[in-house]
Amino acid sequence: MRGPFDILAEYERRSLGHAVAAPTQAAATDNIWRGVAYRIGTRRLVSRFADVVEIVPVPAVTPVPGAQAWLLGVGNLRGNLLPVVDLKLFLEGERSVLHEGQRVLVVRQSGGDVAVLIDELYGQRSFDEHNEAPIEGSDQGRYAHFIDNAYRTGEQIWGVFDLDRLTRTPEFRQAAA
Repeated sequence: MRGPFDILAEYERRSLGHAVAAPTQAAATDNIWRGVAYRIGTRRLVSRFADVVEIVPVPAVTPVPGAQAWLLGVGNLRGNLLPVVDLKLFLEGERSVLHEGQRVLVVRQSGGDVAVLIDELYGQRSFDEHNEAPIEGSDQGRYAHFIDNAYRTGEQIWGVFDLDRLTRTPEFRQAAA
């Protein structure tokens, strides 16, 4: 009859046997890019997970007098005030149509987080190096400053939108009208 120590020793032996394969699996996924996928207008975009603090429903917004039109106002997220920006209005000059279930991406920036309104959230997307595609159309207008590469899945082109670069843009940081 085996004692508790023998059973634990057997579990450890089997566990260590599986751990040997882990580095090989990690090496196979080194060329995979993962991010948060969303839509702004007609553009499908993805951003690095590191750029997005969290994704939440649109908080109640209090307008800020004298602010740019794309700054919807200030929202309260669990006791923290943060600016809420209509990203479509900032990038395209066209206001987003608010609807139930809409989300904001909370993005870290120096001086405090900012919430950017998106039209639709798709969740996590993964692409490997074979999915890289020409940017084609995703880099037009103001988008060109924030998209350096793109990926293709089927007929869809996903522009990689740099939220960190957005938050460092002087125009974005200066919301006063």
